[in-house]
Amino acid sequence: MRGFFGVLGAIVSIYMMVIIVRILLTWFSGSVRIPDLLAKITDPYLNWFRRLTFLRIGYLDLTPIAAIAVLSVVNQVFSTISRYGAITLGLILAMTLQIIWSAVSFFIIFILIIVVLRLIAYLTNRNTYGAFWRVIETISQPVLYRINQIFFKNKIVNYRTGIIISIVILAVGYLVLRLVYSLIFNMLVRLPF
Repeated sequence: MRGFFGVLGAIVSIYMMVIIVRILLTWFSGSVRIPDLLAKITDPYLNWFRRLTFLRIGYLDLTPIAAIAVLSVVNQVFSTISRYGAITLGLILAMTLQIIWSAVSFFIIFILIIVVLRLIAYLTNRNTYGAFWRVIETISQPVLYRINQIFFKNKIVNYRTGIIISIVILAVGYLVLRLVYSLIFNMLVRLPF
């Protein structure tokens, strides 16, 4: 049984890599033609997510990320079952926690990357009127506002200081949550029932 789920996990991992290659090739659609075989393999799965209009926010298309996230969850389930062999209540709870942590950690890292990009744009005095920077601004501003409102209350602070504090809070928050997740996950996996 362990070997079977290990093979399924490997197949899902390979399919995820094929999808990532497919997505990367679309970024260079003018200079690189997507091979028909690659499109035939990946498009049926990706099209399921393209129907979900709420995953498209302005210029930002999150459908490939959602598709990869679902495959990642399936891969984690297969890998966990392969690693521990038997399915117990503790393992089911641990996998549920793992799925929740995957979503939360992705969200935190995504926001952290967006805020770091915003800091880079600020420090380099980039023209932020382009489409890409408008998306970055649209996503980062509510996050920066909330974090600074919590941390500084009603004080007025330098914009750069606010961005840097937000990056530090997001990074430390991620590390603390990851530690808590690891501790709880290991406790749940060891449950005998």
